[in-house]
Amino acid sequence: MSEDAITHTGSPAPSTGRVLMLLASALGLIALPFLVQALGQPALVPLATRVLIYAIAAASLNLALGFGGMVSFGHAAFFGIGGYVVGILYRTYVDDGLFLGLLPGTSQLLITLPAAILVGGLLALLIGALSLRTSGVQFIMITLAFAQMLFFLFVSLKAYGGDDGMTIRRRNELFGLNTRDDITFYFICLCVAALVFLALWRIVGSRFGMVLAGIRQNERRMAAIGIAPYRYKLAAFVISGMGTGLAGALMANYLRFVSPDMLHWTKSGELMIMVILGGVGTLLGPLFGAAALVILETVLTSWTEHWQLVLGPILLLVVLFTQGGLNGLFNRLGLGRSEQ
Repeated sequence: MSEDAITHTGSPAPSTGRVLMLLASALGLIALPFLVQALGQPALVPLATRVLIYAIAAASLNLALGFGGMVSFGHAAFFGIGGYVVGILYRTYVDDGLFLGLLPGTSQLLITLPAAILVGGLLALLIGALSLRTSGVQFIMITLAFAQMLFFLFVSLKAYGGDDGMTIRRRNELFGLNTRDDITFYFICLCVAALVFLALWRIVGSRFGMVLAGIRQNERRMAAIGIAPYRYKLAAFVISGMGTGLAGALMANYLRFVSPDMLHWTKSGELMIMVILGGVGTLLGPLFGAAALVILETVLTSWTEHWQLVLGPILLLVVLFTQGGLNGLFNRLGLGRSEQ
């Protein structure tokens, strides 16, 4: 038996319910800014933008966690480093200097986003190359340790704001568009999110994705038939880090601010909650989970400052009774399968 034998399984045809749900979701996301403006609720546009950014980060984590079986508490490192790439390049641009005496700054989104993807991928390559030589609790602790090391590193970097963070006065520019306009920036994030989810759909349904799923189910068996699990897991971890770095860059633009809090391990926990809440190992689950968590946080914080005490039991009920998160719940409601 060889690697080819694993990858000749056909993907099931999408159900009518799934197609309708995807179309409804796409149309709803496109119409949302205009709808909330018509309803006199323009503040919901930034909220939806935040959901899209977190959905990108959670979906990227889900590639490693849900499809690759790698429980990482270090993805905050990639999220934060993506944000700091934007902040540092902007600060260097404003100061008309050179970063490390070599690289000029910029405020162009077409440069800062690829730079964040590249740096996030390189960092994931470093962390993954070391941590993936272990497994289980050791892997979790190593990824967590790397994230905390970077957190304390940026706390100590007073040149970039230290613990107080760094303000980005203007969002990055793109083709002369007014990125300061909330609706314009929403559609930029929507386009990026669509490309990310399309890429993840292709990856998960590809030969690479099928091998990765086999490794998650039985790594020893895959190694026995001649497949190198380390190589595939490292590639998935790097792709996951690249996507999370992209989300961090968008979040820095959204907030016009970056701080070490983006690197703290609790951010990894938030992303993991989104994945679990939406449905581990599903394509659209992270989007559902991000929307649910952001909306719950927004609603609960308006009621009480101790909103986590209310959020905890809600998450517990969802995990215990939905069997597959919100994605599984939608399946049982007859909306069709939403994963590959």
